[in-house]
Amino acid sequence: MAQSKPHVAVIGGGIGGLFAANALVSQGVSVAVYEQAPALGEIGAGVYITPNSVRHLQRVGLGDAVAKWGALVGPNSQYFRYDGSPIAPVQVADASGWNATYGMHRADIVDFLAANLPQGIVHTGHRAVSFEESSGKARVKFANGSTVEADVVVGCDGIHSELRPYVFPPSKPVFHGTISYRGLVPRERLPDWPMDRWQMWAGPSKHFLVFPVRHGTMVNYVGFVPTDEEMKESWSAPGNPDTLRAEFEGWDPRITKVLAQVDHCFRWALYDREPLPTWTKSRLTLLGDAAHPMLPHLGQGANQSIEDGMALATILSQTDNAAVPEALKVYERLRRERVAEVQLGARQNGLRVDSAYTDLKQRDAELVAHADFRKHLYAYDVVPAAKAAAAALA
Repeated sequence: MAQSKPHVAVIGGGIGGLFAANALVSQGVSVAVYEQAPALGEIGAGVYITPNSVRHLQRVGLGDAVAKWGALVGPNSQYFRYDGSPIAPVQVADASGWNATYGMHRADIVDFLAANLPQGIVHTGHRAVSFEESSGKARVKFANGSTVEADVVVGCDGIHSELRPYVFPPSKPVFHGTISYRGLVPRERLPDWPMDRWQMWAGPSKHFLVFPVRHGTMVNYVGFVPTDEEMKESWSAPGNPDTLRAEFEGWDPRITKVLAQVDHCFRWALYDREPLPTWTKSRLTLLGDAAHPMLPHLGQGANQSIEDGMALATILSQTDNAAVPEALKVYERLRRERVAEVQLGARQNGLRVDSAYTDLKQRDAELVAHADFRKHLYAYDVVPAAKAAAAALA
């Protein structure tokens, strides 16, 4: 008897949702994407794309787009003390020595992920408001009054996911007492800035990060500072450039040089969640920040959502519709331990680069040793494990 392949509804048109759709299409699985915004898009901010996700972007035919829109960062990448003295090189290659580490503009990734999908797959103006399941079908209702039916629903709708409570009881995100100021500076305003490297300055309770994006035509900066004010998690709240400059007064003059060119910036409160004990229920599963929001201190939020999407597509491509609930449990089991390790690692690295140590020699030694962790983080390929898990399900 021929298998009946599932039809998948992806809720959320960010990086995770759009990549999942690309991965599903590449494996011959029917999919539709529903995004709440009236048009696809992202604010002006950078994102770090590392080898563990680039291999999957290549698999779905987007290797050339990554090279075109990304800015490759190389072995001159470095950690510094707040005054500019060097601590350690930054690991940019995986354990095999393959360097596919790029600074990218979020809007560019969204654009090329969407452009790679067949016409008619992405539907904007659809904000999910409820979920139900009956008779082997999952249904999502939207604020615009429409309802869609699918064999699988994938919640890719972020840290404040509307679908998460249908899987697991609501819980509060964890605020980590830090806000980040982020933005972009055109290269022509920093003509002497080196565009081949990722650089971070670590100081007392703060750190500052700079890397190139958009094929070296823009400089992306992020300043992380402590706060007692618990803010709403937002990518797009406006920040005050003068406040940002004051936070890093007296640091390395290279930081002063970047901040002198900042006219406006965004302010983002840092939240994650405790790892969920489950993120799948029957024909509904979660992906990316909806399942495992993490702090940005390993640069892995987008990368882990891409790994999720590749794992899910690999498993569903080998799954009969009747076996979907069990297949989604297999997907979750495959991913949960991996992302919990990365979530914890991001928390630990945040403390490290904010110099939360009485002995900074310990911090410096850990940053040197951190290269080994990153080598193995970047070398991981979820596809063989996903294929094995799907085969065991058959």
